Amino acid sequence: MENTNAYFHLTLEERRIILKGITNGSTKTAIAQTIGKDKSTVGKEIKAHRVLVKKCPLPLECSAYRKCPFDRQCSPDCPDYVPFRCSRRDRSPGACNGCPGRSRCRFDKYDYNPEKAQASYRETLVDSRTGINLTSSEAKAMADIIGPLLRQGLSPYQILQAHPELGVCEKTIYNYIESDVFHEVAGITVMDLRRQVSRKLPKAKAVTYKKRQDRHYLQGRTYKDYNAYLSQNPGVFVTQMDTVYNDESHGPFIQTFKFVKAGLLFAFLQEEKTAPAMLHGVSRLEEILGPQIFRRYVHILLTDRGSEFSAAQSMETAADGSRRTRVFFCDPMQSGQKGTLENKHIELRYILPKQTDLRGLGLVDQDALNLVLSHVNSAPLESLGGKSPLELTEFLYPDLYERLQAFGIRKIESDSVILKPYLLKKR
Repeated sequence: MENTNAYFHLTLEERRIILKGITNGSTKTAIAQTIGKDKSTVGKEIKAHRVLVKKCPLPLECSAYRKCPFDRQCSPDCPDYVPFRCSRRDRSPGACNGCPGRSRCRFDKYDYNPEKAQASYRETLVDSRTGINLTSSEAKAMADIIGPLLRQGLSPYQILQAHPELGVCEKTIYNYIESDVFHEVAGITVMDLRRQVSRKLPKAKAVTYKKRQDRHYLQGRTYKDYNAYLSQNPGVFVTQMDTVYNDESHGPFIQTFKFVKAGLLFAFLQEEKTAPAMLHGVSRLEEILGPQIFRRYVHILLTDRGSEFSAAQSMETAADGSRRTRVFFCDPMQSGQKGTLENKHIELRYILPKQTDLRGLGLVDQDALNLVLSHVNSAPLESLGGKSPLELTEFLYPDLYERLQAFGIRKIESDSVILKPYLLKKR
């Protein structure tokens, strides 16, 4: 096929051709020639949308596992460690669909699905074009500059010459005014223009303020990067992080941390669900544990893609500029990737049920939350052999246990554990 559509987006039919090429073991170059695209386009498409469908059961993907003299107690420092490489999976075509050796392979398997790839592409495409690329506060700040000058008889061009800090072009100003972006926040309409441009206006729609999200913080921190880091560092401690709340407008918000190996839930009461608040929570956790213990048990922070966790770089960096942790993000709409924390939220909800006034229940300060955490973490769990998370932590990780105990988390006798909303009424 001639390269006549090289600059057009991939279609679902072309993605199906890509799948067929992968299944047949074709190279990226051959697939690209078939659909009339550059081979780099095909490579990026497969890499962006292939999905891990089966995880390697071995601690590390090591090619020498069959003849391992160390009983497969794998670590990157092993002198016999030979990283596994698969030319079909890792180079060309880049996925495992149709691989003849698939049933015998014990390593990570990645599949490409054209329908899911198309859906992901459409979601990204639509999201990037929806709404006004401003927050309402940014629109108000811009209108405060533009409004008085328009009423003084200046044109958008003249205003921009005097105020380049507005960071938009003349056409954008006209579009915002004609779309009534500034009408609600500052009363600016087309009647304030010195001379309205004669052109057909779009059909009036309700203004949606939707600031385009900056996704640079995800680079090197995706769930794929998380799995790659764990494969190279299998023994590190992972802490999962999230936010629990009932009223998004007024809070309170509970910033939760799950020490995965200990099975223990910790949390801070926050008044805001913002990036600075969540960053403060991470720094506060470091203060409670101390830098050395923090870096051991919070070696990795795994969280979702909520905007409140966007300050990843600052979360990773200590006050002295050194790295204190590594932040990774789950895939969109994949809360199961931090499922152990989600399961702990279910226990938390026994005491703090949804659709209730949390403050009315008695959740008014950190001491109240510490009481909730003490009872949740004192309940025996079948998955821990009948022990509670606090008992396990005290036995296996006494340094962590001592710091949390000093903060106010304490063991409750099993017969005294209360997992009902009336717990806080008994304070």
